Amino acid sequence: MVLSDHIAALINRMLEEGGGSAEVKRNELAQQLGCVPSQISYVITSRFTPERGYVIDSRRGGGGYIRIVRVQMSRNGYLMHFFQAIGPAVTAAEAEAYLRNLCEHGIMTEREAKVALGTMSQGALAECPPQKRDAVRADMLRHVIMLYMMQT
Repeated sequence: MVLSDHIAALINRMLEEGGGSAEVKRNELAQQLGCVPSQISYVITSRFTPERGYVIDSRRGGGGYIRIVRVQMSRNGYLMHFFQAIGPAVTAAEAEAYLRNLCEHGIMTEREAKVALGTMSQGALAECPPQKRDAVRADMLRHVIMLYMMQT
């Protein structure tokens, strides 16, 4: 198992044991795993993101921690969380993560996600100037989520 997978599995176990919330002391966890603290930060920032359904809070300093909370909400709560988490620009990989998460929560089918992702692909946006594609993709993703919010 790759170290980043091991770190993510350990944090997921902490989340399960904590009922969806975990406080990670980066330095302590790094010592426990025999890695550098930046590897812990990398896993948290790449795998425990808003588009994957997590909220991150941190406190710096000697007694600092990183709190990770798995968002537990109603269908519309999830949709609103994702809508608000979308920044001014979204890469194709980020759009895929949002859509995958919506599938995992039963809001969207895999087929619907594939269709939505196809409309946001590099190929579909080929006529759009490269510097604007991620902003257009973010707008498209927000519109998809709004359509799901209106279905209730």
